[in-house]
Amino acid sequence: MNRRRFLITGASALAAGAAGVVGYTLGIEPHWVEVVERAMPVRGLPGALDGRRMVQVSDLHVGPRVDDGYLVRSLASLAALRPDVVVITGDLISYVPYDFDAQLLRLRRVLAALPKPPLGTFATLGNHDYGINWAQPEVAARVAEELERAGVRVLRNEAADVGGLRIVGLDDLWGQRFAPALVLPGLPAGAPAVALSHNPDTVDLDGWEGFGGWILAGHTHGGQCKPPFLPPPLLPIKNRRYAAGEIALSGGRTLYVNRGLGHLIQARFNVRPEITVFTLRPA
Repeated sequence: MNRRRFLITGASALAAGAAGVVGYTLGIEPHWVEVVERAMPVRGLPGALDGRRMVQVSDLHVGPRVDDGYLVRSLASLAALRPDVVVITGDLISYVPYDFDAQLLRLRRVLAALPKPPLGTFATLGNHDYGINWAQPEVAARVAEELERAGVRVLRNEAADVGGLRIVGLDDLWGQRFAPALVLPGLPAGAPAVALSHNPDTVDLDGWEGFGGWILAGHTHGGQCKPPFLPPPLLPIKNRRYAAGEIALSGGRTLYVNRGLGHLIQARFNVRPEITVFTLRPA
């Protein structure tokens, strides 16, 4: 092979490889959901909850950029995971001001695909649920209404008792509604608890004194695109440790950051969308 033909062949191979990566990043991985299973040891867990399954989904981003059919199939697939309780950690929508009523109908159709687990479904809100500049509480109120209509209890700086396990929902940080002082001091001392907080940066703020349980978050989408062996270059958080997965924190707390189902831009590489299945165990 002469030099010219070698260069042409090499360039063609590179172009084909690049096209394949782009096609995968834009067309395959954004809809290739990974089910992550792990144990969730909880101090003081009631014996009746040992072995029960808590399924977390996050960041659906119902709106113009995420295919409704993909979200419906993803939520419908939860039934096969046999969840006892489902939790949703915010960003149900990507707000569309010019067509909000139609967007809420789309959210209604997507939420209708949720299974009805025996111990209930709970949610907290994210920044995109608060509309433009995260400053429209009336938008968040209508999103919460659709969740409640679908049988999902929305926890906004409040807690629910699930067979002796407290599920605490903390409202959104960027929406200026994060207020742990409204709920955490009211938990019985030593009570087993799991907190839902959309933005993982909240774990570095004041107000967690005395809380020693798990904190489930979303918000980051895992960075959506991550070079092999390197951290994702773009993350919407201050503490870049909290990109995705399980992180041990001070005070006996454990943070888990779900990579989300939806996206703001339809592109994922090395950061598949995620459904997380936790098996409750006594610590």
